[in-house]
Amino acid sequence: MQPNTLLDAILDEAGISHAGLAAHVNQAGRACGLALRYEHTAVARWLKGQRPRGQVPDLICEVLARRLRRPVTLDDIGLGVPGAPAAPHGTSLSGFVERATALWRCDEQRRPHVLGAPAVTGTPAVMPVWEWENPPEDTDVSRGGRHRVTAAGIETLRAARAHYEQMYRRAGGVATRGRVVGFLNAEAAPLLRGGCTDATGRRLHRATGALVAIAGICAYDSDAHGLAQRYFHQALRLAKASGDRGLGAYAIALLVNQSLFLREFRQAVAFAEAALRAVGKDVTPALASDLHAMQAKAYAHLGDGRSALSCIRRAEAAADRIRRGTEPDETGYVQPGLVNVQVAEALLSLGDVTAAAEHAAAAVGTPAHDRGRVHRLAMLSTVELRRGNADRAVATAVLMAEQARGMESRRLRDRLRTVREHLVRSGCAGTAEAAELIDGALRVPL
Repeated sequence: MQPNTLLDAILDEAGISHAGLAAHVNQAGRACGLALRYEHTAVARWLKGQRPRGQVPDLICEVLARRLRRPVTLDDIGLGVPGAPAAPHGTSLSGFVERATALWRCDEQRRPHVLGAPAVTGTPAVMPVWEWENPPEDTDVSRGGRHRVTAAGIETLRAARAHYEQMYRRAGGVATRGRVVGFLNAEAAPLLRGGCTDATGRRLHRATGALVAIAGICAYDSDAHGLAQRYFHQALRLAKASGDRGLGAYAIALLVNQSLFLREFRQAVAFAEAALRAVGKDVTPALASDLHAMQAKAYAHLGDGRSALSCIRRAEAAADRIRRGTEPDETGYVQPGLVNVQVAEALLSLGDVTAAAEHAAAAVGTPAHDRGRVHRLAMLSTVELRRGNADRAVATAVLMAEQARGMESRRLRDRLRTVREHLVRSGCAGTAEAAELIDGALRVPL
């Protein structure tokens, strides 16, 4: 079940509690001759995705319509009839916007059923990618509204994306996420509801999609995987509305990365193929190199060495074609050395420790932002330990722990714990110092 963020958001707007809604629904039911005995626990189940029985969804609409003094439909509360043809509001871009902004609002209010939702698998995970790749396209994204969207407003979204991306790289997703989500609610949501021409609308949806992707990255870095996945799906839908295939492929690259972490390796391969296929020859070298490198990691985990090595060659060839200044802002994360560390991980999974060490050393020897450097040092320490170079592994782990200070990231903490575990298990000299440094970095709760 997917959390019903629309119902959650409209309850918040109406200023009605779970117990209050249950009481009003019971009262409305009595007026219709129904003996209903709902309590706040029932409302909590509805918010988690359970559908109320019988006439209850209509009674909820009636209660909320009276409270808000406007019509409220089943689609407005996320309870459209399953299997029935969706109402135009539910399938339109404006319907998507209402659902997206409802999620942002629930995230900012830290609603547990949204924050703790697991990532979906199977068809629900695949459909957003399929819908992005296939028709119909958005032929007109213009919108009426009292407040007109301006170029300055769109530029603010772009500036915010760059700002929060840098904050994420330096401080981590746990520290950055609340700021991004607050900005989405305060600044992006009103713009999405504003009036604009088709051309302005496409620029607006592109800028918003790129910013929503950062919110997803921060949620992923905070271990909120279901929420991160929904943000990535939103970024994909906004990319389609913008008409920018490259932005959509970037959003899919984020889904590929998450699939690797969740050990959905076949899904990672399929998503990367979808992105490369849909963008075709227009894919930028940076994005192509990252997608091929992540495919290599997935194939390596699946034990398909031949496919992994083929993807490594494609990733390296694409990386050689990267030219700074010709890439969109979103692919700035594909810095020199990133493909090396990805390839090192794939080669290590395949058992080629010597080649993995060469790539890991090359990655560390290339300048990187703070976050990227922690990942690179973690990989090098792991590889050196596998090669039997205990002293180098310990020295590298010490650098890694020092570099990680001040960052709030569950993904980086995963890397620190893994390196510590490998060092302690090896029993090599100097382990105590490295383990103590790592423990210090892990001691402060996030």
